Amino acid sequence: MPLSQTTDKITIATGRSLQSWFDFLTAQQAGNLNHPQIAALLKSQSGVSDWWAQSLTVKFEQHLGKRQPGQDCSGQFKLSVNKTLSGQLDETLTLWLQAVAGIQSFNQVQLKAEPRVSQTEKWRYWRCELVDGSRLVLHIQQKATDKVALSLQHEQLTTAEELEQWRSFWKTALPLLLSQAGVQ
Repeated sequence: MPLSQTTDKITIATGRSLQSWFDFLTAQQAGNLNHPQIAALLKSQSGVSDWWAQSLTVKFEQHLGKRQPGQDCSGQFKLSVNKTLSGQLDETLTLWLQAVAGIQSFNQVQLKAEPRVSQTEKWRYWRCELVDGSRLVLHIQQKATDKVALSLQHEQLTTAEELEQWRSFWKTALPLLLSQAGVQ
């Protein structure tokens, strides 16, 4: 999303522009605080939800050069590729399992162990660890009677370059896997 759209959403949601938040945090010497402390400072301000406090904290850390886009507060990188599909939770999970059945590697990186599946009332999960130390987590959530949200997260990547390599791979591979499984 372009920065101007992001800053517009911040202004609408919090009543202050991104630059105004940067000025506030700088005046509060938040550059000397850790991530949870910055988020707590933001949450103490009127109109700032937990979600916006986290989002603003990340933007401020990026602004200071303490974090790169896609990097979490532990220094690891992660990406997410999302798709809304027609269908139901269990049906979509079954189709995903068929799509990845027998696959032993992604982008020439071997699986470390067999993938695991779990579920809650509202979610279905597929998890897989790779030998490079990264991890895949597929979340499936029912969004409407006939629509599911599918989100593939690739976590514990070590560099921004690795993140971009995997982002490029998943933007092509995820739709291909889904189409091969007959997912619409």
